[in-house]
Amino acid sequence: MPELVRIEATEGFRLSDLEGEVRALDAQLLARHAPESHWMLLDRRRLLARCSTWWRSTPRLDGNRVGAVGHYAAADAASGARVIEAACDELRRAGTALAVGPMDGNTWRSYRFVTDRGDAPPFLLEPWQPPEWPAHFGACGFEPLASYHSALCEDLSEPDPRAAAACARLARNGVAIRPLKLDEFEAELKRIHALSAVSFAGNFLYTPLAESDFLQQYVPIRGYVHPGLVLIAECEGEVVGYVFALPDWNEKQRGAEPRTIIVKTVAVAGGRRHAGLGVCLVARVHEAAHAMGYTRAVHALMHDENNSANVSRRYSRVMRRYTLFARNLA
Repeated sequence: MPELVRIEATEGFRLSDLEGEVRALDAQLLARHAPESHWMLLDRRRLLARCSTWWRSTPRLDGNRVGAVGHYAAADAASGARVIEAACDELRRAGTALAVGPMDGNTWRSYRFVTDRGDAPPFLLEPWQPPEWPAHFGACGFEPLASYHSALCEDLSEPDPRAAAACARLARNGVAIRPLKLDEFEAELKRIHALSAVSFAGNFLYTPLAESDFLQQYVPIRGYVHPGLVLIAECEGEVVGYVFALPDWNEKQRGAEPRTIIVKTVAVAGGRRHAGLGVCLVARVHEAAHAMGYTRAVHALMHDENNSANVSRRYSRVMRRYTLFARNLA
């Protein structure tokens, strides 16, 4: 009979000794993400399912504390249900009113399931999972909470008619746009983090992220970064916006030269003085990518109701949809 095992991130459990089609979570990742608990369904040394829970530093929704269920993987629905139910029982005992998943603790990390795959292969840094996993959550009483999408622009030479006027007005207001300084990568990341903390504060299920944790996430992808595809907008010495884009190195792994960029993040400081900066930044990164020989752009992982989705619609069509699920624990 398979056994449910609960460990905490601080415990020295030899995850690398486990076998089976479900891959054990990396022990260093588990320690870094520091969940309140990690649940595993084991048949001796064979791992059948796993997930983690967080509740101490999660956001509030409608005044209630949210519990997160993440790090999910399962060989089959029945095994998945065992760890999901264990996680939900624990979150209920901890006093949370809503279980949200999949979410690896917060929205700075991996979250959401792909729920409409389309016909395009996965791109760099895209969350990806077996197509049956959303149904595992649905069978345990989870329902859609929020919807997201990625969109594909297939012609980087196509201009946005709003961009020229917006860029000219911003320049008159003292806003200058420059490429990222790769030789100052960590310092640039600190500037980006400071703006992100302000720009994203109103986002759905937002939680603050310490600068050190932000650096820990982004420093490892330095080798994928092309400085001409990360543009930073400054005004009077302050960063007021940025667009962070990367070549889709997944294309190279499939045996082709990258022709697509991934527009991962667009962030802009508030205020009328910076109106139109998002439009300008996206237009500029399209122009830069086109000049480098790229032909397409994926506008990645946007909440359906975010402003970034409004900018993206001018250029692109939806290529993939994602869903974040929730279960009432009351």
